[in-house]
Amino acid sequence: MQKRISVVIPTYNRLNLLCNCLDALNGQNLNANHFEVIVIHDGPDERIFKALENLRNSYAFRLLVRCTEAKKGPAAARNLGWLLASGKLIAFTDDDCLPGPNWLTGFLDGYQDQEFIAYSGKTVVPLDHDPTDFALNTARLSEAEFITANCACTKPALLKVGGFDERFSMAWREDSDLEFKLLLAQVPVYRNENAVVVHPVREAPWGVSLKEQRKGIFDVLLFKKYPVLYRQKIQKDPLWHYYLIVLLGTLSLLTWVWRYDVLSKSMLLGMFLIIVKFAYQRLRKSSRAGSHVAEMLVTSIFIPFLSVYYRIYGSIRYRKLLF
Repeated sequence: MQKRISVVIPTYNRLNLLCNCLDALNGQNLNANHFEVIVIHDGPDERIFKALENLRNSYAFRLLVRCTEAKKGPAAARNLGWLLASGKLIAFTDDDCLPGPNWLTGFLDGYQDQEFIAYSGKTVVPLDHDPTDFALNTARLSEAEFITANCACTKPALLKVGGFDERFSMAWREDSDLEFKLLLAQVPVYRNENAVVVHPVREAPWGVSLKEQRKGIFDVLLFKKYPVLYRQKIQKDPLWHYYLIVLLGTLSLLTWVWRYDVLSKSMLLGMFLIIVKFAYQRLRKSSRAGSHVAEMLVTSIFIPFLSVYYRIYGSIRYRKLLF
């Protein structure tokens, strides 16, 4: 039986978060007979599969659970999901999101059976009164044009553009890649404020921003594919302050080796002044708790070097220079 809309959720070893998401979908105002939920685990995992199979009868909607053959990232998981979907309109969200009760009806109310169309919903990120830098970065999702935490496309539109590019093996830029493909294929992308998803800020370990720099590899891939759209919608200007920090740090080390001590110290001082400014910008609107301040100071030293490293790595990998 064809459903009015299918929901695709990629997941990886986050059963508790996924169950919260499924509970929210179980509370949709849309009749459960009119939609299905397809959960794709990124790679084989018998434990997750059995746990969800045991929960199948807890939900009023049809729940389909599958695993990709190997761990390839959320883009590959979404591709498997939408290809299995019976609905002509396919909604995407993430396992750490909580769709509002009117999420699916919000999409369907605006859908007039067009063959090629896509929607971007409204994403809400609740913040504490004293948010961390990580929480503020997560809150930027609420300002994004098109994110896979809250969007919908017709199946013909996804077929037309070839779905998600599975080279984006992390949860980063694969949604912008899909948006750009839709735009270039002249598939209309509309904003739908009635389709609301809540994206809570998850717990993050100390120094999480250092790990996040690896995502820069996929900025290079996106830039290679769509240089004009990347500059228009993602990053207007290069990260000049990062490059200047790395340059000054490198020259300071070289001049120290060459025994130009005064010049070496001058460059080192210049580097740290820029780092202090960078740390201040991160702290200006975020928590002033002692641990968080220490985290911002320490990570601000290493972020520029890691960011530049991963962009160089991406430039070599994808044979495209991104400044």
